[in-house]
Amino acid sequence: MAQAKTNKGRFFEDYKVGETLHHAVPRTVKDGERALYHALYPARHALYSSDQFAQSCGLPASPLDDMITFHIVFGKTVPDVSLNAVANLGYAQGRWLAPVWPGDTLRSESEVIGLKQNSNGKTGVVYVRTTGFNQNDTKVLEYVRWVMVRKRDVDALAPETVVPDLPKALTVDDLSIPETLDFSNYDFTLAGEAHRWGDYSVGEMIDHVDGVTVEEAEHMMATRLWQNTAKVHFDTSARPDGSRLIYGGHVISMARALSFNGLANAQMIVGLNGGAHANPCLSGDTIRAWTEVLDKADTDKPGVGALRLRLVATKGGEPFKLKGEDGKYLPDVLLDLDYWALIPK
Repeated sequence: MAQAKTNKGRFFEDYKVGETLHHAVPRTVKDGERALYHALYPARHALYSSDQFAQSCGLPASPLDDMITFHIVFGKTVPDVSLNAVANLGYAQGRWLAPVWPGDTLRSESEVIGLKQNSNGKTGVVYVRTTGFNQNDTKVLEYVRWVMVRKRDVDALAPETVVPDLPKALTVDDLSIPETLDFSNYDFTLAGEAHRWGDYSVGEMIDHVDGVTVEEAEHMMATRLWQNTAKVHFDTSARPDGSRLIYGGHVISMARALSFNGLANAQMIVGLNGGAHANPCLSGDTIRAWTEVLDKADTDKPGVGALRLRLVATKGGEPFKLKGEDGKYLPDVLLDLDYWALIPK
């Protein structure tokens, strides 16, 4: 008699508010992750490229890119949260809590904090709060995300609707800044641009000019690198149009890398206020990016200021256009990301 030992993933009706999901397969990260990340994206921020530059900023060495931490922690969650997802919908309350160094081992846990069945009865939205830990059980990252997941049985009763009340944005006091970070002796020449905290104004819009066309091969490599097993990224039968959806984190990293042109000194991402994958990204799309400065704040670290930035990725749309008169995202908008970054004063 055949026995099923394989994992088909969770469906919407399998989740319960309050349960904790312990995600499998911890991962030890080394400099190979950095090299592959910089091969996949045009990432050039100096703090993540040079030990000497990082040491001049008060750190013992160059940490791994913030988004490497995000991708690895996120990837651990996919088999338990979004294996049967239709789409990842958004993020909130993200905080990078400690740098990740080559040699650290990362693992993830998620708590289910909300459930809401969609009106079609075929899918529902699952809200989770995910935390990434290193080998010392130190928290390195936490964030909330919500994802649309298929139902196994469309006739299954809908759970009680619980939608978490999430703040619109983090304050600068919510941010976790490395204790020794010091931008007093910051080298603007080596960083690539002269623009500092005082050169940016709330409401300012920055067109990052450059674009990168996404190819199928690089997307597949990236998704495998982060051990993201969501079917919509690999299996052409998982979507009605037979396409493979580009992993949303791939779009985030590409847009972040493109933002170097105009924000080269926005070195560290420390907070994720919110985010939405507005429209699907597919192979052949050319990603471009623009940024709006939403807020500025001082910090208690020497020479360190913080900028709250809205990073928008598009597939060829005009810069600085986000939504139509109906309030919905324009078809060319791929990503709307609201985050805090640290920049020299």
